Amino acid sequence: MPRYFFNVHLGKDVLGDPEGRELRDADQAWEAARAMAQSLLGTEFPQPINWAACHIEVKDETGGIVLEFPILEALQVTRDAD
Repeated sequence: MPRYFFNVHLGKDVLGDPEGRELRDADQAWEAARAMAQSLLGTEFPQPINWAACHIEVKDETGGIVLEFPILEALQVTRDAD
């Protein structure tokens, strides 16, 4: 199975993923990035985070960028029924 690395970009700061995760394919990596973003959105930080300036960069074993997942894309918008 291929290994994917999830580097979290919080504004100018980057939290690198040195270990990565073995996943079936890029679709499963996208799902993992979405779950990670949802978890981040639910986390309390000591300072406010501008989520619009944040994303998760997913790279493969060769260092190529597979996808970039904007953190705000993980927000689940619900609409009240009228």
